[in-house]
Amino acid sequence: MPELTVAVLGAGPRGVGWLERFAENLRAGELGQGAARSGIRIVLIDPYRPGPGRLWRYDQSPLLKLNSLAADVTMFTDASSTIEGPIAPGPSLAEWAERWRAGSLEVQIDDPAVRAELEQLGPASFPTRRLQSFYLEWFHRRTLARLPAGVEVEWHRSTAVSVAEDGGRQLVGLADGETVRADAVLYALGHNESALAGEHELLDVFAREHGAYYLAPAFTADADLEGLPAGQDVIVRGMGLAAIDLVVLLTQGRGGRFEPAAEASGGLRYVPSGREPLLHLGSRRGVPYHSKVTSRLVAPRAELRFFTRDIAAELGARGNVDFAAEVWPLIAKEALHGYYHELFLGHPERVRLPWDSFLVRFAELDPWSDELREHVASALVDPADALDLTVFDRPLAGLSFADAGELQRHLIDYIVDDLHRRTAAEHSETLGFFTSLLFAFFAIGGSGLEVPPWFKAFFSYVASGPPVHRLEELLALAEAGVVRFLGAELEVRADASAGTFRASSPSAPGELVSRHLVDAWLPEDAAHASENPALRDAVRASSGEESVAALLAVHPEDSRLIGPDGEPQPARFAIGPFTTAPNAGAFARPATDAMSFRENDRVARAVLRLLDQISAGSDLRGLARREVE
Repeated sequence: MPELTVAVLGAGPRGVGWLERFAENLRAGELGQGAARSGIRIVLIDPYRPGPGRLWRYDQSPLLKLNSLAADVTMFTDASSTIEGPIAPGPSLAEWAERWRAGSLEVQIDDPAVRAELEQLGPASFPTRRLQSFYLEWFHRRTLARLPAGVEVEWHRSTAVSVAEDGGRQLVGLADGETVRADAVLYALGHNESALAGEHELLDVFAREHGAYYLAPAFTADADLEGLPAGQDVIVRGMGLAAIDLVVLLTQGRGGRFEPAAEASGGLRYVPSGREPLLHLGSRRGVPYHSKVTSRLVAPRAELRFFTRDIAAELGARGNVDFAAEVWPLIAKEALHGYYHELFLGHPERVRLPWDSFLVRFAELDPWSDELREHVASALVDPADALDLTVFDRPLAGLSFADAGELQRHLIDYIVDDLHRRTAAEHSETLGFFTSLLFAFFAIGGSGLEVPPWFKAFFSYVASGPPVHRLEELLALAEAGVVRFLGAELEVRADASAGTFRASSPSAPGELVSRHLVDAWLPEDAAHASENPALRDAVRASSGEESVAALLAVHPEDSRLIGPDGEPQPARFAIGPFTTAPNAGAFARPATDAMSFRENDRVARAVLRLLDQISAGSDLRGLARREVE
């Protein structure tokens, strides 16, 4: 029987990604050898299958897709990874599909639709979530096969509800009444539902009392949409991925279909089934998230210049950093640098100055200044090639349309132009912007800088938008009258006298009245309000009281939970969106030195050192302090 146990709360891609780093570091022979001689048991605790977990499970609509190209999805470290542990390359999702087609993978796939998808899947395909579930399950099985002797892994199909300490060991209480005794605990719970609070709770009560329908922020795959009847107006707040998934399930999911438009210009035409509600979309910005970029860089990728990992580390070490005033201007400058670097070097016919001459003045200027706008204007052939971050972030700000029809036409034109700029080869500067923003965001990892929610929202607006074809479908739905746009700064109020919701926007006059309201965004990553009892318990344990901390405080060096005394807890670690560490998803684009892989490696090595110390009888509290100093 193994003497040492690690309990992993959550067996989705983040939990099994950590397990892969644990396995590879143990195989390397530098760490964990004493622990392995004692025997190590890893207990994965999750009601859903290890690998996909809940969000990427097979059992969801086949219409739902990833918002990433197959070539841009990997669970493996590569040559770009700046980690202490060993690099262990493996296939991206696209490469995995190629190996499956070649017959070199032992993957049993009984679903004929997934098999047909795999037969056609290329690097530029957007895979279904069902297909992704098979990749993640395979990754987990591969990891298990690479664990060295002395390590056992078991899956406990339950939910962790609490973690307590007893004589130096961790007692993990489970929903099924069992207890797992562990030497170390890793919280890897991913995204979770949140308990209703504030406005959401009030709207839910209102809907119940007045016989209306309200859907609070939720994971769309799990939402009950039966209460949205055909032909009825539905107010939809939010225009990101959750809103796109909602639209898919309420249109194609109800029997509608897309076909090529008759016009020579191409595009799609939507053929309704008659079962669709009428969807009225609005948000703070009033426009959809930008689609994924499918163009390719012409010039070499711009190296980070204004916000490097060294700069991030210096800011993090200083502490008490005002992100908006001190970090965001540097990241914004970096993203603009990437945009203009690609425009000037990749498309020199569209500029009036050599890149080096432009860069000298650019480097001196504030990213939002009039001086920068003037400098850019003097250097470009076409003023439309200028990137103004203020307009980019709030494209409807200050605009007012005569009526809803004029707003609808403007949004259709905006989406058409935005799609062109994110897909056409001649607009690869958009990829330059995205790539530099992505690498600047990754530079934050391990620095100790905390990323505020508003910046996460901006990053998602740029980097986590839907596949291109989803916005092409949105255009077809708008032309068919199934989707209508409400505008920016959307306001919704509950009218108790009529039992209805009223939506309005400064973008256009008028008010939409409906008995149906959907808040189409994901639940907030708020640990204190999570419906996961283990997270709420962790908040109490970390703060020593019933805290309202939205995120679990972790040490930037090894993601150990910070206890009520302000010190890192020796045997408890946490990774994922509910922590103060920057989060960029469980899987990543290849060759990007992924932030999550770096954290997984740091935490795996810290856990192995901990287990070695326990097997040697060392003091744990002293170890935790030394680890993070």
